[in-house]
Amino acid sequence: MTDKTVTQETNVKVPLISKVAYGFGDVGCNFSWMFVSNFLMIFYTDVCAIPMASVSLLMLISRFWDAINDPLIGSLSDRTKTRWGRYRPWLLIGAPLTALVLVLTFWAHPTWSGSSKTIYMYITYCLLVFGYTCVNIPYGTLCGALTQNIEERAQINTSRSVCAMVAINIINIITLPLIAAFGGENQAKGYLLVTVLYGAIFTACHWFCFAKTKEVVTPPVKESIPISVQLKAAAQNKPYLIALVGQLLFGLVHYGRSANLMYYFKYVEGNEALFTTYSMVLMIPSIIGAAAFPFVFRWLGNKGRTAALFAAGTGVCVLALYFFSPVSSPLPFYACAALSQLFFCGFNTAIYAIVPDCVEYGEWKTGIRNDGFQYAFVSLGNKVGMAVGTSTLAAVLGMLGFEANQVQSEAVQNVIHHAFSTIPGVLWIVTAVVLFFYQINKNSYNRIIAELAARKDGQHD
Repeated sequence: MTDKTVTQETNVKVPLISKVAYGFGDVGCNFSWMFVSNFLMIFYTDVCAIPMASVSLLMLISRFWDAINDPLIGSLSDRTKTRWGRYRPWLLIGAPLTALVLVLTFWAHPTWSGSSKTIYMYITYCLLVFGYTCVNIPYGTLCGALTQNIEERAQINTSRSVCAMVAINIINIITLPLIAAFGGENQAKGYLLVTVLYGAIFTACHWFCFAKTKEVVTPPVKESIPISVQLKAAAQNKPYLIALVGQLLFGLVHYGRSANLMYYFKYVEGNEALFTTYSMVLMIPSIIGAAAFPFVFRWLGNKGRTAALFAAGTGVCVLALYFFSPVSSPLPFYACAALSQLFFCGFNTAIYAIVPDCVEYGEWKTGIRNDGFQYAFVSLGNKVGMAVGTSTLAAVLGMLGFEANQVQSEAVQNVIHHAFSTIPGVLWIVTAVVLFFYQINKNSYNRIIAELAARKDGQHD
């Protein structure tokens, strides 16, 4: 079998069931990570009674841990060799173990001393971050191993994003009612039982993804590449560097705002149940926005600029939310929220669709293909942004005298309000400016794939 045949077989149409299964992988991811992003910080402060300062420090320390384990798992997954492929086995084994740690993370111990609870928080959260990395990096990298067809990759990422957005909104709609139903007045019990359920969903979704996908793209057979060489190759990959900065900003603005949502509705608007109403309003726009990506990409022909357009729309709509309230002006508030979610979901699809194409560009530019390694740094950039966003929010609220389950001062309320609207709005527009400079389009990508195929043919003539 020649390399030409192999190339033809990797430029394949992916079966619908595989696209759906891949999308369900991100359903699982969100029943872990988005649940954590939206609810863990308020769980620590308002249920476990852990000080804001300790939570802020945790978010920073865990990112140093990420800086070690993200590239490590990326490299290990690249070098994994099994009859199931490189990345799929990580989903099979990693998912149930991570689900167990997720449950332990949300297991409150109200009778423990403050220091014991804080130490337990640090240990379980760092284990959770590591477990999630062991699943999410191979999962994210798997997209590039399913096909080299740029249109098919766009459809796969659309499936992923639609599934993810539906999952996120379902989580946001049902979590508070489930906590109340499972725990009654005992919030700690409610959180624990909800996490058991979400851990089971996390595992089932990744096992479905494992069972119904197939890896067809393999890296060139070569000797082990030192990390220093891989870093140098990544530094020469300009589209990848732009995507990396985009992911850093994405993590900063999105996860910082997500951690703030419950605080906004509880302490600024005075009714945390509004969070459920807000999430219900976002459901349909989430699906429309994610499904719109292939059409906008077909129009612009450039995934980076498609992401930039969606990011700019998100920023404008989020900025507008500052001027409205779900209590005093619900119609314009929810209209802006719905539009911001539509644009955000288009962005979320586009930003992840960029990464596999950057891998092809890097192989064309440097001769080095390291899917998992590159995705690891994309994931790390996203998590560093998340750490800066959440830890800064926690630190500022702590310094201004935030007290859990109490009426907050005007200064605390102002910070929460701006963290919900103006600050993320500006950062979304900055993200749009960065991604506008992404250069890979359909024509240049197809030339890259053709040249890579020609090189492989030349090696075997």
